[in-house]
Amino acid sequence: MTGSIRQRLMLLVLASVSVVWVAALVSSYRQAVHEAGEWDDARIEQAARTLTLVDTNDLAALTEDGFHASDDDGDDDLSRRLLYEVRDAEGRLLAASPGLPRAAAKEPPSSQAAAGAVAKYDSLKWNTYVLHDAARGRSVRVFERSDSRADLGAGVARRIAKPLAYALPVLALLIWVGIGGSLAPLKTLSRAIGARNAGNLDPIDMRRTPAEVRPLVDALNVLFSRLRGSLDRERAFTADAAHELKSPLAAIKVQAQVALTTRDPAKQRLAMQRVVEGVDRSTHLADQLLLLARLDEGVPAPASTVELDAVARECITAHEANASSKGIGLVLNGDAHVTMLAEPALVRILLDNLVDNAIKYGETGGCVEVVTRRTSEATLLLVRDNGPGVSEQDRLRLSDRFFRAGGSRQSGSGLGLSIVARIVVRLDGHLTYTSGIDGRGLGVEVRFPVTRSPSSP
Repeated sequence: MTGSIRQRLMLLVLASVSVVWVAALVSSYRQAVHEAGEWDDARIEQAARTLTLVDTNDLAALTEDGFHASDDDGDDDLSRRLLYEVRDAEGRLLAASPGLPRAAAKEPPSSQAAAGAVAKYDSLKWNTYVLHDAARGRSVRVFERSDSRADLGAGVARRIAKPLAYALPVLALLIWVGIGGSLAPLKTLSRAIGARNAGNLDPIDMRRTPAEVRPLVDALNVLFSRLRGSLDRERAFTADAAHELKSPLAAIKVQAQVALTTRDPAKQRLAMQRVVEGVDRSTHLADQLLLLARLDEGVPAPASTVELDAVARECITAHEANASSKGIGLVLNGDAHVTMLAEPALVRILLDNLVDNAIKYGETGGCVEVVTRRTSEATLLLVRDNGPGVSEQDRLRLSDRFFRAGGSRQSGSGLGLSIVARIVVRLDGHLTYTSGIDGRGLGVEVRFPVTRSPSSP
């Protein structure tokens, strides 16, 4: 992956540099041609003005010796020479360069433009300049081949392009080395992660990590932390399930063996009844463990407006049969139409566990009260009974998994209040254990914020 990123970056940078390089070369070439043209126009004009000042006798000598237009390098090629003709006011030829185009010699000066122009003679293009000097009665025409100007522009462009052409490979090499060095930390990080085994979820050391890579390393460390937490919860669930299901399964096996070996119908029936009870207990324990595992994972659920008193009423109706078997009365008090924003399924599970726990550990002939209230500061849910209660020391551990208060004679998994505590945290609430009805038993008070958003995992 690192090599692919480096190649893409390299191609992108080289393409960008090449585009800029070509644009700079074209611009420089055009500017060089323009400047060379202006310089040549100025040179022709200066030559024409010089010829207007030369004496007639000197013009003849100049014609014999030749009037050359050498460049700075001393190039005296014929194509670079300036050709000229000088006429008097009546049009008589006073002097002319050897090699002057015949068609140009026959053409009167008046037909030429006063400024520089391009004319074609003998299949060649010529840049011409005409100067009329009325004070001296002379007309001067200067000729220069147009292809010499093109050669000059091309020469300038070559001189500009050569260093750029040499610099481009060097620049590409420097870019390659620079990009490779910049991506070296990614390659090192990739090798370090690839060398890890499946159980190594320790955070990546960021002391030598460049600032540009730190967001990636931070994200990886967060991911490792989440994976570690998920694996720890999975291990805890497996250990809890293995430990807690071991006893009821062993009891089921013993009762099944008794039912198989005894010939007494009464004992067989009792043994099978205890097998069914053991299966029910194991099923309930497995359901509680799975629910606790889902809560620990923190998977978000859709939130909606929940009428807390209506859910409490449904919960009481669902547990009436169980409460009646122990002679316990279920009562709903408090305000009506108490609403909150929460996951409806979690609110129902919360109430089911609280009411079931109060019925299970309440005294026969006792009472369980469910209270819902709405204040300016919080939404209140209170479930309390008038049973034997729990000591102050044991209340501190009621939310621990598999904890059961000392002296309890009821069978249970010890997960009910642990599930309640996890749901309260999930709903951004606050859980408090208080005294029950008339100072007896146990009360569980949950306060939810008036306005809350569903918690994110």
